[in-house]
Amino acid sequence: MPEKPYDHNQIELKWRERWENADLYRAEENSDRPKFYALEMLPYPSGTLHIGHIRNYSIGDALARYKWMRGYNVLHPMGWDAFGLPAENAAIANQRPPREWTLQNIAAMKKTHRRFGFSYDWDREISTCEPEYYRWNQWFFLKMLERGLAYRKKALVNWCPQCATVLANEQVVDGCCWRHDDTAVEQRALEQWFLKITEYADQLLDDMSKLEGGWPERVLTMQRNWIGRSEGAEIDFSLADSGEPIRVFTTRVDTIYGATCVILAPEHPLTAQLLDAAGQARAKGMVDARAGRDPGNIEKDGFFTGHFAVNPYSKERVPIWVANFVLMGYGTGAIMAVPAHDERDFEFCTKYGIPIRPVIRPDGQVGELAHDEAFTDYGIVENSGEWSGLTSEEARRRMAEYAERHGFGKTAITYRIKDWGISRQRYWGTPIPAIHCPACGVVPVPEDQLPVVLPLHVEITGTGRSPLENAPEFVSVTCPQCGGAARRETDTMDTFVDSSWYFYRYCDPRNSRMPFDPAKVARWFEIDQYIGGVEHAILHLIYSRFFTKVMRDIGLVRNDEPARRLFTQGMVLNEGVKMSKSKGNVIGADMVAEKYGADTARLFVLFAAPPEKEVDWRAEGVEGIYRFLGRVYRFVTRHVGQTSDSPGASDRIVLRKLHQTLKKITEDFESRWHFNTCIASIMELVNVLYAEEANISAAALAEVSEKLALMLAPFAPYLSQEIWEELGQEGPVFRQCWPAFDAELAQEEEAEIVVQVNGKLRSRIHAPFGTPAEELERRALADGKVQPFLAGKKVVKVITVPDKLVNIVVR
Repeated sequence: MPEKPYDHNQIELKWRERWENADLYRAEENSDRPKFYALEMLPYPSGTLHIGHIRNYSIGDALARYKWMRGYNVLHPMGWDAFGLPAENAAIANQRPPREWTLQNIAAMKKTHRRFGFSYDWDREISTCEPEYYRWNQWFFLKMLERGLAYRKKALVNWCPQCATVLANEQVVDGCCWRHDDTAVEQRALEQWFLKITEYADQLLDDMSKLEGGWPERVLTMQRNWIGRSEGAEIDFSLADSGEPIRVFTTRVDTIYGATCVILAPEHPLTAQLLDAAGQARAKGMVDARAGRDPGNIEKDGFFTGHFAVNPYSKERVPIWVANFVLMGYGTGAIMAVPAHDERDFEFCTKYGIPIRPVIRPDGQVGELAHDEAFTDYGIVENSGEWSGLTSEEARRRMAEYAERHGFGKTAITYRIKDWGISRQRYWGTPIPAIHCPACGVVPVPEDQLPVVLPLHVEITGTGRSPLENAPEFVSVTCPQCGGAARRETDTMDTFVDSSWYFYRYCDPRNSRMPFDPAKVARWFEIDQYIGGVEHAILHLIYSRFFTKVMRDIGLVRNDEPARRLFTQGMVLNEGVKMSKSKGNVIGADMVAEKYGADTARLFVLFAAPPEKEVDWRAEGVEGIYRFLGRVYRFVTRHVGQTSDSPGASDRIVLRKLHQTLKKITEDFESRWHFNTCIASIMELVNVLYAEEANISAAALAEVSEKLALMLAPFAPYLSQEIWEELGQEGPVFRQCWPAFDAELAQEEEAEIVVQVNGKLRSRIHAPFGTPAEELERRALADGKVQPFLAGKKVVKVITVPDKLVNIVVR
């Protein structure tokens, strides 16, 4: 049969139309097959999918298709993380309602998803901006309020005085408002809602042991650091003037004799007492200048208050300073600075000429202690009164006990993680279900009044506190307790609330009585494979773990963790540069599909690098993949229906390569996920097919062509389906059984033997498996590449490892 040209547009359009309403990817609720829940993180509907999205979805799609072929009942859903600030910004820029902008983007992105043939169960599609979804955000909030896990308090927010509005951290650029770079952002204290994630801090840490081996160690390390459990002591210094206590937290009370000052956070309550008006203004300026910035990366700045504190151990007077790197939200908002034994303190005290006094000696060191750098390890305590000579560990224990016994301190544990502030002074988010009554105070909205629906026709200007405050039909309400006039809460929820539990809703997306049926969730959870970017390690992935534990405690789920395994894919670059709209270098998915085809794009992002590594998008590489798919298609189509039988002299070569390829792909799917080498092995197989084409029998061609279609099915669904049909086969190719490899046939007939001279690689030889050591030694010594390294030298001995190695030792 004559070969056919590879027309990707014709092939992909044909199968896209056939698959559109074929219900191919529906997960079965009551199946006796083993379940597999494969999930990529749901996208924000920003407008269009780019090639970075395609890589994420291609990884998950390949896995889902492979699991179907292995006989699993696969749940592979998709939805939209649809609330968020970009929609409000677009509304301001384009004078379009956020909902209209969002729904248009969802439609465009869904169309691209379908174009690429991703195997989603669209019957389970969710969108977090729909009342049917966010009513359950509100329900969870009320449940947490009942359990004391939701509460309200004053907290600092970023405030732009020119816009007269609250800014997200992302909207603060170099300390200024993103709209006008000449307006410094201020910090203001506003009443905010919080979720008490700190209540679960120890569980979040302890349960990481259940994730080891299934989650990347990098992610677990980032979460441990973010939670930041610190064991230490709280110690009271006292104001020299009045004796009033200044409580500090330290993990190294063994170094307290080296404390040469006490440093307060700029917003510490004591600053109002210790500082004059100018000093308080300076402290406020520090707080404002920190807005939107990582305190760990700002230049350290501070000033002396003019007051002193007394060290409770040494009774020494030390100066009290205010500095921008000390945070009110960590520990007590006050620290003792020990520059000799803390790098941060060393940097600050060196800058301001504050004395450096070493009190810990490295174990075994003699002579004078160094003053030119901080020694931060444990050692032997010295210059510390009665505790001199103790190890740091013993001194920490005894000194904390002493403080507790004498009433000026205690052992303590503190956490870097703080309660989750969910209040946003924005429109496009879930309304917080609370009512403010002059008589009753804050009153929760009754469950039977949920959802509190977000009004649609609200003017968004980007100024003022919240656009919802200007919607009287929303704000004005009757108090559910006393019946008097009251006001609705106008803050909306952080959008990370939406994405903290969405994967449970996929199990029961149309439930109108509860967030989901616990029995349905129990059948699917935990998620077997979760896939997304490492940038979500310390927000989404911690919040979703927190939500799971809360849901467990209220009886909705039985699992402690949402996902058994997590995979973080690498980024897609454009010629070595990160893609961004501002740089104008984003590679649109639709553009690539039009020019090269969806299969080409999918195969390239899987082939160009291991999935956890970065991929550099290069046109020549994409064109190479396109040519490869064309080679596959032409080879198969020109041999369809072939009956004239050649002698099949190359059958064994071809079938061995086929089963070696099958073995590699199967093992990679089951363990390493090296999709790049899977695809490379298919390319090698195709090269062998072309090289041996004239000497392959019709029977071998039929077997190779069929199995080639099946092996390509997880990676290139359109081409594999077309080949499957060309071969006269019926049904979806990815619903066929994954082919088994013949282990004996996959075994090489010859072993590759490494030949070394004095341990250095000099050559490789091939010999049948089981070749005697004497024969391997003879061949190695006679090898032309080895001979120059033996000339003029004496062979002392030859070490042979059968089927693997010959090492010739000479002198």
